[in-house]
Amino acid sequence: MKKITLSNGETVEVKCLSCALTNGLVKPEGGVVIETEHFHAHQDVAYPIRGLIILASKRHIKCLDDLTQSERLDYIDVLARIRKAQRTALGIEHVYYFYNEDTTHHFHTWMVPRYEWMYNFGRSVESVRPVLLHARNEMNTKENVEEVKEAIDILTKELNK
Repeated sequence: MKKITLSNGETVEVKCLSCALTNGLVKPEGGVVIETEHFHAHQDVAYPIRGLIILASKRHIKCLDDLTQSERLDYIDVLARIRKAQRTALGIEHVYYFYNEDTTHHFHTWMVPRYEWMYNFGRSVESVRPVLLHARNEMNTKENVEEVKEAIDILTKELNK
């Protein structure tokens, strides 16, 4: 078991945070954006960037090629649905997608929107880590977190029509 401090300061003890989130044992701040048979999506409020979504598999796997055919179809469908909602409901024009296989969690994809202010950190993939750290350290204001939660509500409504 690992002790993990969530973005709201609450501490949880879990084997795997992603498993705990996708199984409903730990509630993501702001709630679930969309849930399908194989996937669960939520905003990572530890990085308060409007529209930043994490899409995680419910099954504990590490690699894209571990997905079953049914999971692969569900994955691309829900990923595309989230992206469309980011564009149409939140006006997000560009997104960086990340997934890595050396994580301590299981298979998940980060959908990181690109906003104009982020270009101060560069225009390449190398700028994303400084952007995330800036958001965590400098944007955790009450006003910004409320904007992020409002975006969560907008996406949730759009994706669950």
